[in-house]
Amino acid sequence: MKMSSVAAAVAAGWVAACLASGAAEAKTVAVAADRLLDVATGKYVDKPLVIVTDARITAVGHQGDAAPAGAERVDLPGVTLLPGLIDMHVHLTSSPLYSGYNYLQFTDSFWPIIATRHAKATLEAGFTTVRNVGSENYEDVGLRQAIDEGFIEGPRIDAAAYAIGSTGGHCDSTFFPPSMNQREPSVIDSPDQGRQMVRQMHKYGATVIKICATGGVFSHGDTPGAQQLTLEEIKAIVDEAHRTGMKVAAHAHGAEGIKAAILGGVDTIEHVSLVDDEGIRLAVQKGAWFGMDIYNTDYTQAEGAKNGVLPENLKKDRDIGEIQRQNFRKALKAGVKMIFSSDAGVYPHGTNARQFAVMVRYGASPLQAIQTATLNASQALGGEWSHDVGQVAVGRFGDMVGVKGDPLSDVTVLERPVFVMKGGETVVRRP
Repeated sequence: MKMSSVAAAVAAGWVAACLASGAAEAKTVAVAADRLLDVATGKYVDKPLVIVTDARITAVGHQGDAAPAGAERVDLPGVTLLPGLIDMHVHLTSSPLYSGYNYLQFTDSFWPIIATRHAKATLEAGFTTVRNVGSENYEDVGLRQAIDEGFIEGPRIDAAAYAIGSTGGHCDSTFFPPSMNQREPSVIDSPDQGRQMVRQMHKYGATVIKICATGGVFSHGDTPGAQQLTLEEIKAIVDEAHRTGMKVAAHAHGAEGIKAAILGGVDTIEHVSLVDDEGIRLAVQKGAWFGMDIYNTDYTQAEGAKNGVLPENLKKDRDIGEIQRQNFRKALKAGVKMIFSSDAGVYPHGTNARQFAVMVRYGASPLQAIQTATLNASQALGGEWSHDVGQVAVGRFGDMVGVKGDPLSDVTVLERPVFVMKGGETVVRRP
């Protein structure tokens, strides 16, 4: 596949821009593999040669095409290349090993430290971009900064900082008696408070907003189906976030909360466990994305009790697990736009890709499953993200993952990447 004249012009312009900005020594890498999956068409490109200069792709051609002089060569025989994967729902500062009250044995500064290991494991698993939807103390913002400054290895992070919720709701501290007076600093109980909280998150580095529209599985004393933010509160939060250029993600298990989030203009609806037919119809009509974490029940039911998950939470998880999976099948068949949202942190970081097989088991084709974590995810991220990640294409970041085998026949090969590149830098290279 030769570059089109447009692609060649873009590539030439990019290289010229690098030189003009003083990047005369910009690193260039030429990556060759057996084939490349074009996630937009579902077709393979045989014997691709991908050129990455100064972190961005400047050419996508064939082996035998001329590579820039001095380019570092990376040859990957027997490997299929895909774009770097994107997980739209992770909690890098959380660990599934310390659930229930077990986390109280650690000091607050423990969590951002172990997050550095989680970030590295996520990147090495082929997820070069993630959306971190909720953390304490702006830890995900700090983690992003440390990665961007080169102090630690990790994926690109779209950070939400604190998740916004109502008093006593899923995003509040609900595990303690009144004498402990625990309250999350992101609690709101009116539309005006919602606007103010969006401004505060933006002020301290959030690049996406997360809200809790309904109860949750792993919170205490509520039910997943209960709506916890009013439509007016949701609309105010969404309006303020969109005004600043940020997307909004909503934790929403229950049918009424899901519909309120869609009607309120929320961009991505997370979990979506108890969605009804009207909610599916609204999602199609309004163009909302669903991010359904349909693998993690397998882990929590097997390992949760050992890790300290309370019986109440295990029961809620067990009660809605299969319902959520069947609703994934129904929503997908109805044409709802889907993104890859694993909720990693509820299960171990670095095993995110286990969800692909469950998506296929419940009705997605392998290509559809892969698109949720590439093309679809980049579109749902919006802004510059939509042009920076999600495809192996000129102008986008040199983020790639390589696997042995055919992911369109067996998506489980994505659980075992043999090559990971982020921004033109090789992170993983295995035989």
